[in-house]
Amino acid sequence: MKGKSTDTPQKWADPDDAPELTEEDFARGTWRIGDNVVSRQEAKAAIARIGRPPLAEPKKAVNIRLAPDILVAFKATGKGWQTRINNALHDWLKEHNPA
Repeated sequence: MKGKSTDTPQKWADPDDAPELTEEDFARGTWRIGDNVVSRQEAKAAIARIGRPPLAEPKKAVNIRLAPDILVAFKATGKGWQTRINNALHDWLKEHNPA
């Protein structure tokens, strides 16, 4: 058979080849929260509230060297071991003056 088979798959189109959305595209859109139609400003405000609220005093990331036996003991307690180390240090501070 010399003709092109009808079973040959069509050329694949990469979804990343879609054109960039412009401000005009967003202006033409209908903004919704659930089933309710809202303004673009209301939708943006709702998106900004998604997620956990920011903490007044967030924890700080630090590097600390711990003795292997301490690390093994806390890790053996399962998920949340870093929080338990933090709590142990809080308990220590209640009884000692670090200065």
